[in-house]
Amino acid sequence: MSPETSRSFTLADFDFTLPPELIAQHPAAERSGSRLLDGTAALPADRRFRDLPGLLRAGDLLVFNDTRVMKARLLGSKATGGSVEALVERVLPNGEVLLHLRASKSPKPGSTIRFASGDGASHFDAEMLGRDGPENSLFRLRFPSEPFALIERHGHVPLPPYITHADDADDERRYQTVFAARPGAAAAPTASLHFDAAVLSALEERGVRRASVTLHVGAGTFQPVRTDNLAEHRMHSEWFDVPQATVEAIEATHAAGGRVVAAGTTTLRALESAALNVKEGGTLQAGSRDTDIFITPGFDFRVVDMLVTNFHLPKSTLLMLVSAFTGHEHMMALYRHAIAQRYRFFSYGDAMLLSRSLGAVR
Repeated sequence: MSPETSRSFTLADFDFTLPPELIAQHPAAERSGSRLLDGTAALPADRRFRDLPGLLRAGDLLVFNDTRVMKARLLGSKATGGSVEALVERVLPNGEVLLHLRASKSPKPGSTIRFASGDGASHFDAEMLGRDGPENSLFRLRFPSEPFALIERHGHVPLPPYITHADDADDERRYQTVFAARPGAAAAPTASLHFDAAVLSALEERGVRRASVTLHVGAGTFQPVRTDNLAEHRMHSEWFDVPQATVEAIEATHAAGGRVVAAGTTTLRALESAALNVKEGGTLQAGSRDTDIFITPGFDFRVVDMLVTNFHLPKSTLLMLVSAFTGHEHMMALYRHAIAQRYRFFSYGDAMLLSRSLGAVR
């Protein structure tokens, strides 16, 4: 049990002041050229991301999220002429899609929305089926043909709201990991954006093994916490899959004394969701399902020993997660150091390496 369990945290405990100029609007020139804040010891150390292989050991296991970001932002219009902006949340069977939708008036079931490509050269019509999702916050549409192909052809890169430029060809390449494989995400697993071929090769030479999970990151990752009482916040749901081969690799790593290193909070959420029954005497479970796990200080981690992560928004669920992982006091001290040293923040920003707090058991 974490020593922070007895403390009652509120939203204000996860606030900090960030100079706007530290919000990265573009990625570093080279993926592994970004900075890496080593937070695994009492005192922080400033490094480059390409130094990561030297901070891990032979026998460690690095687990990636292999989700692929869709061009999930769609622009279109209703039959009445009103403009529509949509963000695809999830592709369902039978050509149906769940999405967030902004319009002057919500379209009615049975109506048609026309989505156009960026150059206006092509379009497709989607049928509005109705509202769906938690508190009817999503819209369900039926696309006329294979949704992933239509999204790829007509959509835009779903850059986060704090990135102010329109998406371009560079974003298509850089807001995607080099090992992206399974399409379905509305946002990138940003900690993995720093990995390139040179770093992956150096990790292999170091004797660090690799495994993967899939968690399709939803737009809800940017959902703010609106209540001071954290217990009242409800997380968005995301689909994840943990292969049996990854479960076996994790078990073998721990049995041999190695460490499981999660590349990003999405990987950590998938692994810890798959292990929620461990505390009842179960084991890490392979398979796919939805998770709405909300990790706050006091959470008992069962799988992950180290974490590679970017810097997160004030008062965000992800800042709460990393504070739970490495300790709230230590985490906030690292953020103060990062701001003082002018690290770059958020999706296109720099990274940090964290160890699980001694109080957070496995």
